[in-house]
Amino acid sequence: MAPAAPKSCLRVLGTDIVDGDGKRVILKGAATGGHTNMENFITGYPGHESEMRAAMLEVLGREKYDFFFDKFLEYFFTASDAGFLASLGLNCIRIPINHRHFIDNLNPGVIRPEGFRLVDRIVDACAAEGLYTIIDMHTFPGGQNQGWHSDSGIHKALFWDFKDFQDRMTNLWVEIAKHYRGNTWVAGYNPMNEPADPDHINLQAWYKRVEKAIREVDPDHILFLDGNTYAMDFTAFKEVLPNCVYAIHDYASYGFPMGEPYVGTPEQKEYLRKSYERKVEFMKKHNVPIWNGEFGPVYAGEEDENRDDTNQKRYNLLGQQLSIYKQDQISWSIWLYKDIGFQGMVYTSPSSPYIRLLKPFLEKKKRLGLDKWGRDDKHVAHIYAPVIEHFKQEIPEQFVNRRYPQVWKIEGHIHRVLRETLFSEIMCWEYASYFEGKTLEELDELAASFKLENCVRRDGLNEILTRDAEGKALA
Repeated sequence: MAPAAPKSCLRVLGTDIVDGDGKRVILKGAATGGHTNMENFITGYPGHESEMRAAMLEVLGREKYDFFFDKFLEYFFTASDAGFLASLGLNCIRIPINHRHFIDNLNPGVIRPEGFRLVDRIVDACAAEGLYTIIDMHTFPGGQNQGWHSDSGIHKALFWDFKDFQDRMTNLWVEIAKHYRGNTWVAGYNPMNEPADPDHINLQAWYKRVEKAIREVDPDHILFLDGNTYAMDFTAFKEVLPNCVYAIHDYASYGFPMGEPYVGTPEQKEYLRKSYERKVEFMKKHNVPIWNGEFGPVYAGEEDENRDDTNQKRYNLLGQQLSIYKQDQISWSIWLYKDIGFQGMVYTSPSSPYIRLLKPFLEKKKRLGLDKWGRDDKHVAHIYAPVIEHFKQEIPEQFVNRRYPQVWKIEGHIHRVLRETLFSEIMCWEYASYFEGKTLEELDELAASFKLENCVRRDGLNEILTRDAEGKALA
C-alpha cells in the first residue's frame, strides 16, 4: 500500500524545512541525472545531448530513434528504482530536466504535454515509495551557464542576453507550477541548475521574476535557488526571497582523477570545511535553510589496477563531507543515481549490451579526455600544452584570465572550446554510427542495459549514504 500523501506542502520556517505539523524535515537523496537530462559522461556520448540526438536521428531514422529513446526513458527509472532508493533510507529525489522535453525551439510558445507525462511518471513512482521529489530545470535556451550540461552547444551563456529566452522559461515554470500545485509529494522547484551570470545581477533579477510568477499560480511550494557561478557564489546576492531554500554545489577536487588524493590530513579536512563555509556564508548570515544540491566523487573503473585503494579514499572523502553537513543539519542530494560507471550509486554492467557495443568508443573517448567530468589527461596533455602556452604568450598577462568564469583560467576555456565543444560535436557522428543497422529488438536490449536489474550496485557508496540517512556514525 502506498504511503498517505503529506497533508500539506513542505515550507521554510527560519533555518529549517518543516512539514505541515511544523516538524523539521532534512531532505537526503540523489539525482536522476542522465535520465530526463542526459549528460555525456553519464551515458557515454560526447558533447551535448541535442547534438547527440541529432546524430542518432540521422543514423536511426525517426521510427527507430523514437523507439530507442522512449525505451531508454522507460527503463532508466522505474518503480524498482524508486523502491531501491527508498530502501537505502533516502527521502527525496531530484529530477534534472532538459527544457527540450517541454519546449520546441521552432514553436516555443507551446508547452509539450509529453514533458509532463515523463516527469509525472517519476514523481508518482517516488510518491508510491514515500519519496519527495524536487523538480530541477537543468538546461535553458541559449545556456544558463557555459558548461556542456546546459545543452546549449556553445561555450557562452546566452540566456542572460535575450529576454525572449527568459520569457520562455518563466512561462514554462508557470505551467509546471500549475501542474504540480497541491502535490504534497513534490518538495519544491529548483528553477535553475548551476547558473553562471557573468554580470552577477541578471540572476537575482530573474529569480525575483520567476518567484513572483510561480507564486501567482502556486503559493505553497518551496523554491530551491542555486547560487551563481555553478551554485558556488552568493557574494552578489542582496536579499532573501520568501519560502526559499538556498542551494550550493559542493564538489571537492580530492574526488577527481586530476585532484590531490584524499588521505584525511588535518589540512585537507580544514580545506573541505572552509570551502563549505564560504559557500554557505550567505545562508548563515540571513538565517535561511541550506540545500547541497550536488556533490560526490567519481570512482575508478574496473580496469584501474588501484581501483580499491582509489575508491576507498573517495569513500573516505564522501564520509568527511557528510560529517560536515551533519553538523549543520543541512539537506543534500548526491550526484548521482545511475550512470555507466563514473559516479553512480548503480551503473550499467560491463557485460551489458550497451557497454559491450560501445566499449571501443568509450575507451577512445576516455583516452582523448573529451568529457570534463572525471577525465585524466595523461594521453593528450602533450597535445594541448603547446596551445595553452601559445595563448599565454600572446595574451597580455592582465587579460589572460579575465574571461568568466575566471576560476576555469585560460586552460579551462581552451578545453571547453576545443575538446568539449568542437571535437565532441564532430565525435557525435562516430558515437551514433555504432547504432547503425540495429533492429528494434537490438535497440530494446541496448536501452534495457539501464534497467536496475541489469545494473551493478556500488555497495560501498550506498552503505555510506544509508548510514548517514539513518543517523549512524560514518566511520
